[in-house]
Amino acid sequence: MTAELFERQLALIADGDLEGLLAQYHEDATVVRLDRVVHGPAELREFFASYLALKPVVDEVKSVQITDDVIFYNADMTIGGNQLNTFGTLVLKEGKIWRQTAAAVPR
Repeated sequence: MTAELFERQLALIADGDLEGLLAQYHEDATVVRLDRVVHGPAELREFFASYLALKPVVDEVKSVQITDDVIFYNADMTIGGNQLNTFGTLVLKEGKIWRQTAAAVPR
């Protein structure tokens, strides 16, 4: 189930599917990045609408570790025309993303 959620997450990002992406998140979800923290459905909607507007592309998933409720990944992405090396963690609760961390550095 966890691996399938990660694959679905990648596909939803590729498709620019905001509603599908939001459906992946628990109602108490929090996303933590170095530049901001996003809590709850309204903030998640605003955050991911802005993110998808940058036309993110997952160029290559370089590494992923998956347990029953945690996904840790490293991927090369192009976001807003910038080539980035991204890292993040997805923690699941009740089959949905409950906590997420994300960071990116230039490639």
